[in-house]
Amino acid sequence: MTSRGAGTAFSRKNYRLSTEPEKSKVTGIVNSRLLNDYLHRVFTSADGNQPAAAYRKHLTFQNLQEHLERLLAEENGSEDSRDQVAEGRLGPSTVVLDHTSGFEGLLLVDDDLLGVIGHSNFGSIRATTCVYKGKWIYEVLISSQGLMQIGWCTLNCRFNQEEGVGDTPDSYAYDGNRVRKWNVTTTNYGKSWAAGDIVSCLIDLDEGTIAFCLNGISLGTAFDNITRGAGMAYFPAISLSFKESVAFNFGSRPLRYPLVEGYRPLQDPPVADLVKARKLLGYLKNVIHIGIDVTEGKLVEKDTSMWQLQGEPTVLITLAHIFNYFSPLMCKVYLVEDVLMTFLLSILERGGAVEAHPLIQQLLDLMWLLMEEYEVHECLKQLLMSLLRAYRFSPIIPDLGLQIHYLRLTIAVLKHEKSRKYLLSNHSFDVLRSVVFFYIKSPLRVEEAGLQELIPTTWWPNRFTKEGKESKEVKEESAEERLRRRAYERGCQRLKKRIEVVESLQVQILKLLLNNKDRGGGEASRYIFLNKFRKFLQENASNRGNLAVLCPPEYMVCFLHRLIAALRYFWDGHKAKTPASLSSEEAYVPPQLFYNGKVDYFDLQRLGGLLSHLKKTLKELQAVTMDDLDEDEESATSATQSQRPSAALAIGGALARPAWLSSPTLGRANRFLSTAAVSLMNPRRPLGTLEKIKVLTLRVEQRTREDIEGTHGNEGLSLGRPPEEPELPITENSLLEVLDGIVMMYNLSVHQQLGKMVGVSDDVNEYAMALKDTEEKISRCPKKRRDIHEELLKSQKVFSEKLNHLSRRLAWINVTIYSKEKMLDIYWLLRVCIRTIEHGDRTGSLFAFMPEFYLSVAMNSYSALKNYFSPVNSMEELPGYEETLMRLAAILAKHFADSRIVGTDIRDSLMQALASYVCYPHSLSAVERIPEDQRISMMKNLLAPYEQRPWAQTNWILVRLWRGCGFGYRYTRLPHLLKTKPEDASLPSLQKPCPSTLLQQHMADLLRRDRDLAPSFLNSVLNQLNWAFSEFIGMIQEIQQAAERLERNFVDSRQLKVCATCFDLSVSLLRVLEMTVTLAPEIFLDWNRPSSELLLRRLAQLLNQVLNRVTAERNLFDRVVNLRLPGLESVDHYPILVAVTGILVRLLVDTDVQGTERATAVLLADPCFQLRSIQYLLGHAEPSALAAAAPATDKRHFSLHTYTEYINAEELAKVEKMLNHLSEESKQAAATTLPTSEEDLCPICYAHPISAIFRPCSHKSCKACINQHLMNNKDCFFCKATITGVDDFTKPASS
Repeated sequence: MTSRGAGTAFSRKNYRLSTEPEKSKVTGIVNSRLLNDYLHRVFTSADGNQPAAAYRKHLTFQNLQEHLERLLAEENGSEDSRDQVAEGRLGPSTVVLDHTSGFEGLLLVDDDLLGVIGHSNFGSIRATTCVYKGKWIYEVLISSQGLMQIGWCTLNCRFNQEEGVGDTPDSYAYDGNRVRKWNVTTTNYGKSWAAGDIVSCLIDLDEGTIAFCLNGISLGTAFDNITRGAGMAYFPAISLSFKESVAFNFGSRPLRYPLVEGYRPLQDPPVADLVKARKLLGYLKNVIHIGIDVTEGKLVEKDTSMWQLQGEPTVLITLAHIFNYFSPLMCKVYLVEDVLMTFLLSILERGGAVEAHPLIQQLLDLMWLLMEEYEVHECLKQLLMSLLRAYRFSPIIPDLGLQIHYLRLTIAVLKHEKSRKYLLSNHSFDVLRSVVFFYIKSPLRVEEAGLQELIPTTWWPNRFTKEGKESKEVKEESAEERLRRRAYERGCQRLKKRIEVVESLQVQILKLLLNNKDRGGGEASRYIFLNKFRKFLQENASNRGNLAVLCPPEYMVCFLHRLIAALRYFWDGHKAKTPASLSSEEAYVPPQLFYNGKVDYFDLQRLGGLLSHLKKTLKELQAVTMDDLDEDEESATSATQSQRPSAALAIGGALARPAWLSSPTLGRANRFLSTAAVSLMNPRRPLGTLEKIKVLTLRVEQRTREDIEGTHGNEGLSLGRPPEEPELPITENSLLEVLDGIVMMYNLSVHQQLGKMVGVSDDVNEYAMALKDTEEKISRCPKKRRDIHEELLKSQKVFSEKLNHLSRRLAWINVTIYSKEKMLDIYWLLRVCIRTIEHGDRTGSLFAFMPEFYLSVAMNSYSALKNYFSPVNSMEELPGYEETLMRLAAILAKHFADSRIVGTDIRDSLMQALASYVCYPHSLSAVERIPEDQRISMMKNLLAPYEQRPWAQTNWILVRLWRGCGFGYRYTRLPHLLKTKPEDASLPSLQKPCPSTLLQQHMADLLRRDRDLAPSFLNSVLNQLNWAFSEFIGMIQEIQQAAERLERNFVDSRQLKVCATCFDLSVSLLRVLEMTVTLAPEIFLDWNRPSSELLLRRLAQLLNQVLNRVTAERNLFDRVVNLRLPGLESVDHYPILVAVTGILVRLLVDTDVQGTERATAVLLADPCFQLRSIQYLLGHAEPSALAAAAPATDKRHFSLHTYTEYINAEELAKVEKMLNHLSEESKQAAATTLPTSEEDLCPICYAHPISAIFRPCSHKSCKACINQHLMNNKDCFFCKATITGVDDFTKPASS
């Protein structure tokens, strides 16, 4: 392998040397004496000593190969030593995971048989090689920090889905997730591990001990006196739970951490090749270091950093000889990592910018010139894979020096155009793999990361702003606290500067990948990257259920921010060259991208439904070129994608996309291992149907620059511009596609990850509260109780240590995820989405083609800015914040009832976002600032009848607009809940009341003007109130019955939740009725309106029912409230009774005389009316003796008088006035009402006298019955004739 034929001195590629432009003044090869000196200087012997000139052999290019082979053969006796090292070890010399019989459960194993992913409850697998004597070591690269047990086992160990390595005799394991060691029993051991750590597993079979190291730091001896002797040999083994992943290094690559003395890797390093490679590298360094001064006829020392290949034949032919032997060695991963990568890193160690080291570019030129193409490809692939592993599994040190080191070399390699294009095009280095380079992992153990030195002083807030904005009004911080906070902030700034260095290098990598000027020798880098990027998005969008193929969300967050930085750099660069285009501050995605078929949105939902449905129903498409959209193709695509996960499991072959990142080996293909289907595991099997299907789904794969940017007469991605769009170009089409991909990335997983990381801040607050509480207890603890005092001091120490740790970790998270710069990125993305939606909205029905995720990202990014970034940065400080808030409000107000949007989920999301928007004063004022016609349209949509649509959220919006204006409706939390533990006050439902009089006025105007709107809206509200309250009563009856049973029983928590929801709905519906009665009382009291009297009667009937049910002494409602069941906390007398009282006061007290008379008459005429219910509101005892006896057993009466903080004196006076008025009117009604004979009573209800006669049939009933009947049916009760009219009926006076 070391020589490719004895007949030539260098490979066929070297013949190109004669055609190189010779930049040197000298032509031809130098004279023989100088050449001899030069070659002897370059090709020194192993000891470095050169023999005297008189004794050394004269070297020329004719005998150089022979000399070189002799030099390389020196010390190769080490090849024979391989046989000796096998003592103590059994199995193949190349150690891999045993994928044929040594596993249990379901597992995904990489193509190199070194990486494994758990695919079942607790799968286990062992290696192919075992050891029985000596000291051995192997490394495990931890890719996920979940439940795994890593160690050693014997061949006799039998594992299952519950028991793994360490759970059986003769198996030993370390578990960094639970920080324990396992050998049948378990005890505490070691430290917790995190993704990106490396565990070293050591076994000493001479002493009988097993130990482990974490990132090179010994965790101590875990087990001693392990079983040894005849038949006892130990295999490396692991058990891991679902979706956990690791990669093994048995010695196929250099071990990351230096070998512990006396321990050897299970797989021997390629010693002979290593010696050769190092020698050849030394010769290569000599060539770089030694120059030939032909004019002086001597050799000179050269500055290696500025060395350039200048076409000197002597140097080129010398290099060709070296590469003749060096090239095949550089196809081996061990040698690339140990020799080549180390050498390239040493070049950059001198510091300075990457551009200051052109030697790496020159070396890459040499590789492409002097190596076979397949050798260059393999070498570059292995080099980048090694860099990826090195970056990902480097420990965090205070200056992040290791990460910076590997990123700088990656940049240097990618700066070489030919290498960059190959790596981008090659399937082994696509966007998926490169995402690793953009991630900055968060340290789980801050001590090892050096954060204690970087942030020596910790600080955490002693004032907790979780209760809302008003809680900032607290006592000023002490001088000591201020000093601590400032010291902590200085430490955070130091950390931020170091992380910014890494981030800037990561952005440089993306700038190289997005370069569109390197068109020599094929497609520009940007267009290759775009095709890979779209494929990456497809796999993450289409495989949501397959965790193994998804990019982890923490990687996606970092990738998003770096991609935004690179995109804006190129966008603004294009703006500088083309002033007519837009700047990145005005960026948006034009609507034609969504329907012209040039960008693949896979099977993602559009606003108007599925694409196939839209194409059939929208006629406008006839005018738009849609050549690239093939309906059959898309349906086939979605079908294959929907079948993919289940088919992959059924076939047991490679998944549609390998677990590229879950596997630390970054292997390009996986095999699926199952103990139930061993026969399906044929190694290196040919392409199956799944891989072939994948090709069909990636139409973007073949796109070129012309397809994307367009040429003369071809608009590329901008094809089909609607007339509403400006003719001027926005920017380069390729950047539009990147922007579209960024929005999709945020929707896929970035938003969820932003919400997840807030948990660290919550932990800090909880521990700070616990510490403060403990310190208060210490100050109150009696001196006599030293035992309690000592326990409290222990607790204080634990909380303080935890807070020190968490505050440093929080500093890291705030810098990497929640910094001001990251907040500006998300804000920019929000504005992009708003502009995109606004432009799409102008296209009419074509708006339906927009993918749903644009609206989702607009809502979610605003939510993230408000809820996730706010503890560190204030949203109010963002540029153009007020205008952005108003434009988002306009989108929510317009589109929550947009008929072009058909998806129920997105419609619900819009409704919830609007409901949340009106809960906060700042965002509510933004709603009030949108154009008046949009406000009125929004209110009209909110007042649409509640039937056949989700009405709870719209009702909630109306309630929020009213809250603060209703009777006793100024509370944030209900009175009876004030003493309970407060919930998270950032919730929309717990915001202080902020009513909108402007929107209330719009509502009043709509109800007054539109005579059809008011009855339909109010009838639907009354119907829903009737349903909600009836459901509530039915449920509390069941709860009461369950509570009264003697046997121990539990009420279903879901039933309690539904019951509480029905109660809350009843209260909110009553508040909407109160709002309507207050804003437009004439709807009920102006009987010139055809439906007023009916609405008033229905309202009175429902109010009386609610009052009777809630106010009856010792009734069902009382008993359930007194049970105080968890889940029914909101159920109480106050909220529902004050809502009813508010409606009655508006009808009976706050109206004119005629309105009061009509309302009083209807209320008293209802057969359910009881004056006792009104008296109950003020705590008045019933006049009857029977009722007087009942309260004697109850100690406490409900009375509005006890809620003086919630109900003011004026409101109480109105209730008193209402009670007096009803008492007087009911007495008069009782005195004037003559006994009614049975013949004069309504034959339907037998409660009211006959008062209406029907036309044409002349049958009779009371008005209440016939009006209610006519709402749903026009036929007569009795004869089924169609009723054409109803007249008043008065019984003629008797003679």
